[in-house]
Amino acid sequence: VYRGSVKDFPGFDASQDAEALYNAMKGFGSDKEAILDLITSRSNKQRVEICQAYKSQYGKDLIADLKYELTGKFERLIVSLMRPPAYSDAKEIKDAIAGIGTDEKCLIEILASRTNQEIHDLVAAYKDAYKRDLEADIVGDTSGHFKKMLVVLLQGTREEDDVVSEDLVEQDAKDLLEAGELKWGTDEAQFIYILGRRSKQHLRMVFDEYLKISGKPIERSIRGELSGDFEKLMLAVVKCIRSTAEYFAERLYKAMKGLGTRDNTLIRIMVSRSEIDMLDIREVFRTKYEKSLYNMIKEDTSGEYKMALLKLCGGDDDAAGEFFPEAAQVAYRMWELSAVAKVELRGTVQPAGSFNDDADAQVLRKAMKGLGTDEGAIIEVLTQRSNAQRQQILKAYKAHYGRDLMADLKSELSGSLAKLILGLMLTPAQYDAKQLRKAVEGAGTDEKVLIEIMATRNNQEIKAINEAYQEAYHKCLEDDISSDTSGHFKRILVSLALGNRDEGPENLTQAHEDAKKLADVSSNESSDSLETRFLSILCTRSYPHLRRVFQEFIKMTNHDVEHAIRKRMSGDVRDAFLAIVRSVKNKPAFFADKLYKSMKGAGTDERTLTRIMISRSEIDLFNIRGEFIDLFDKSLHHMIEKDTSGDYRKALLALCGGED
Repeated sequence: VYRGSVKDFPGFDASQDAEALYNAMKGFGSDKEAILDLITSRSNKQRVEICQAYKSQYGKDLIADLKYELTGKFERLIVSLMRPPAYSDAKEIKDAIAGIGTDEKCLIEILASRTNQEIHDLVAAYKDAYKRDLEADIVGDTSGHFKKMLVVLLQGTREEDDVVSEDLVEQDAKDLLEAGELKWGTDEAQFIYILGRRSKQHLRMVFDEYLKISGKPIERSIRGELSGDFEKLMLAVVKCIRSTAEYFAERLYKAMKGLGTRDNTLIRIMVSRSEIDMLDIREVFRTKYEKSLYNMIKEDTSGEYKMALLKLCGGDDDAAGEFFPEAAQVAYRMWELSAVAKVELRGTVQPAGSFNDDADAQVLRKAMKGLGTDEGAIIEVLTQRSNAQRQQILKAYKAHYGRDLMADLKSELSGSLAKLILGLMLTPAQYDAKQLRKAVEGAGTDEKVLIEIMATRNNQEIKAINEAYQEAYHKCLEDDISSDTSGHFKRILVSLALGNRDEGPENLTQAHEDAKKLADVSSNESSDSLETRFLSILCTRSYPHLRRVFQEFIKMTNHDVEHAIRKRMSGDVRDAFLAIVRSVKNKPAFFADKLYKSMKGAGTDERTLTRIMISRSEIDLFNIRGEFIDLFDKSLHHMIEKDTSGDYRKALLALCGGED
């Protein structure tokens, strides 16, 4: 099946087109629209024929004339369309290594994504156009493991058979694990050999196996084990093996998001993929970024340049959230995988080894006695003890000094640091109870906090919160929530506050039924039963079961369940259901996203930052760090460092643990 967006023009006549272009450029000024219309509606093979016809009819070089008549980005785009793909690639690479400095991103993109045949054609085109040897030029311009991997890719000898040997899959996965995670230092040669040689089909299975045996995606290991351009190249290779279309969708998105547009990247990808997989790229783009490639180009570019890019794009996919069958399949596979990977949840704060509660109490007292306070000493003790140990320190402090440690800390510390340290001294249930109490008391309700806590805590945690709430405030949590919220939102929270969710494994027949209930109601317009049905399933079924329900839902509707919720609901009800779904899918990723949002942009939402760092520090903060770097390409540690200051920062970084 052809998945390009540009097709052969029916009834094509090269000499007629040559004449039309000649006339468009004749005289003063040129008819740019006529030029772009003609060139973007011909295939590359036809454009090459037009060049030949132009030369025989007018004795002139069409590319030279176009360069003379047009300017800027528009000229680069049109001229690039006139070259055969291999010559386009050759020119890009020549430009990337000519002159001072090398454009590594361009080298990576081309060499990581091309097929064997495309690589052979590129090497030949380079030799033909520049009378030079491509490998020698690249070797002269790069170094280290980065250079070695580029040379391997340049051979164009990736295995192409689809026959996969199970044994070899297991062996390769094991070899990669032993070359990186299990070794002191990294055996880069293994990575180069396996990722550079094996067939795509084979490597996809190796990546699945790797996730199974190591509990983490291969990308995360590459980020941890390799560095610099070599790391970027290997990540690009992995992405292209998983899905070339997704790799290009991401490159396009990054080229346009934020300030300024990376036009070279945009032109290179739109031209080179227009006759290969533009339709696939558009689908992935739509699914992944919730907007169409067409619309993003439209918002981000202008003039004839924009018109030409849109013609190469071929169409607008903004039938919001439609999962194309292919994209639904990809989403479905991701679910399958997340179900088998056994990911061990771990916090970043462990109990201290040689713990002595009385000695800690003395250190804390000394830090607060007399003039001034030694914040550093307080941070060092309290962030390096488990919550259970902190509870013992509270008792030891009272027994030793007849004083209340909480009261002393409160009078000695202030601001964000005080909130963080005092929060660490409460038990997890007391801390959550306190946050919930703050969210409902006084004027106005902080729905975000209610959702974040109630949607992510398990039965045991919810029961403990109820008890702590009763004890601290002599009120019942459910009553306070009820009197402070209303409608479906209230009903969701009341249901969650029972801590009564099933805890069993998935039940396939039931999962199919549940998915059907959600799917039927998503398309049917009566909105009352909509929220009620979602509530009866999302608030009561076990996590493993819901994972299966969401998977079945994709199968039935070609939509992700999140999309159905976004489309049909609004406000707090929507946010609460989305939080439950995300928590079921991947709780550490849910918190990673919240942490990122609390720090990105102007100003920091310190309340959210403090709340999550405290409440996840002994549960899954280590996993949250991993998801953070996967999602945002920067480490949580680095972002906290940049975004906070002073002792508050010091304490947060101590909770965060290592730099990823």
